[in-house]
Amino acid sequence: MPKCKINGQEVEVEAGTTIIEAFKKLDSEIAHYCYHPGLSVAGVCRLCMVEIEGNPRLQIACNTVVQDGMVINNNSEKVKETVKWGLDFHLINHPLDCPICDQAGECELQIQYMKFGQYDPEMAEPKVKKNKVVDLGSKIVLDSERCILCSRCVRFTEEVSKTNELGIFNRGDRSEIGTFDGKPLENDYAVNTVDICPVGALTSKDFRFRQRVWYLKNKETVCPGCSTGCNVKSYYNEEGLFRVKPRQNDEVNGYWMCDKGRDTYKFVNKENRLLEPKVGQSGQWDSQEVDGVMSVMSTKIDDAVKSAGSDKVALVLTGQYTSEEYASMLSYFVGHLKSKNVYHWVNNPESFDEFDGLLLRGDRNPNTKGLLNGLDQHGITAPWSDLETKLNAGDIEVLLVAGPEDPSVFPTLTEKVSLFSKAKNLFWMSAAKTEAADSATTKTWQIPLKTYAEKEGTFVNHKGIEQKIQPMVNIVDCAQTLSEVASALSGQKVDHLGSLVKDRKTNHFINHHGGGL
Repeated sequence: MPKCKINGQEVEVEAGTTIIEAFKKLDSEIAHYCYHPGLSVAGVCRLCMVEIEGNPRLQIACNTVVQDGMVINNNSEKVKETVKWGLDFHLINHPLDCPICDQAGECELQIQYMKFGQYDPEMAEPKVKKNKVVDLGSKIVLDSERCILCSRCVRFTEEVSKTNELGIFNRGDRSEIGTFDGKPLENDYAVNTVDICPVGALTSKDFRFRQRVWYLKNKETVCPGCSTGCNVKSYYNEEGLFRVKPRQNDEVNGYWMCDKGRDTYKFVNKENRLLEPKVGQSGQWDSQEVDGVMSVMSTKIDDAVKSAGSDKVALVLTGQYTSEEYASMLSYFVGHLKSKNVYHWVNNPESFDEFDGLLLRGDRNPNTKGLLNGLDQHGITAPWSDLETKLNAGDIEVLLVAGPEDPSVFPTLTEKVSLFSKAKNLFWMSAAKTEAADSATTKTWQIPLKTYAEKEGTFVNHKGIEQKIQPMVNIVDCAQTLSEVASALSGQKVDHLGSLVKDRKTNHFINHHGGGL
């Protein structure tokens, strides 16, 4: 393994490591735009200049491999002057859009200018004007004047999505990014180009102008959109969640995530939530207190078990909850009720095993594997047809359903609620405001549950990798976890959190940004 010195600090790296990767290993700052660890080397921005002892010319760090004994620096006056001129060149035609630019606060152009620029501009010629607010498709907007032609987005569509919608057109200072005729940027991974854009040239229509980044906190979590379990950061404040962006995990998702996973923040927010417990049927509903509903549920279960046995009580689980929640509910059913009437609701059996070859899977649940593990540990093997037979025969007195957090990935929701309505008493537990559940034709109690953003626990992805989630913000005061439901049914007192949502936004900016470098 070759050793080198970087700014006087010795570092040992694997053979074939580039100088810029060695800088990253030391967590040492180096100017750059076009380099991205998930893409090929382009070497077009010419900002990552370094001085190598014994070499008369400065070299770019992104495309120069470390050799044993190299002595490297990027803090000499020669390097600093070169980088300043490089930044000056990139900014020659850049518009003064910072106050209105959606990238403000996490713009690598701003950040690197403050670190490596701070020069007096000498350009006296008028700036070249280019196209602004260019619609590249249903998800992305381009401002050509802000683009610095780093080519990251072009390389992404060539090398990662392999859809090849983007190219660089024209020459010289008239060069600009664009799509080929008849081929808009519409692939399932398109918004990754926004993440890796180092300036505000590419912006997401979904997030554009909705929040300034300094009003957002972020936490690491796991995307609940499918069984890949992409590692992500969720951005939120007192009003709720606003976006989801990928974070690197070479074992799971690399540097990317699909665009469908980015929409998972939406079902967390208040406008899509079941906000309070309620009882009724066929569109006629009355509000209830959480403790009251829990008491009714416990009483109904106890009465059914005493009069007709535990076979009259059943539980339906979806793959959208944590392993800890499954363990609690299964322990209650198998251990306390002595019942194995537990059934796995597979939301889309026809496409369940599909895979797009990159990240998106047909199993649109984050923890199917965790659920199957729990069922296996308790020896539960009852097929779905068994539940259908019992419901059609009127043999289920009490049915508990842990419905989906994200109803959009359950295409047969209305059909299933119609089936569940054949139970004499239905307890529908879900985070989501669900029209299908509101149309249940049997007496139904709806209980709001917490989403993945409001609780801690474990998801197990399709590979069997266990990944932790953590609470970010509490949106619905009275929402429960399945573990809290199981505790309440077992006679334990459960303390409910008050709301963490405030009326006034706070400036959370602490020099953390969401760049994709």
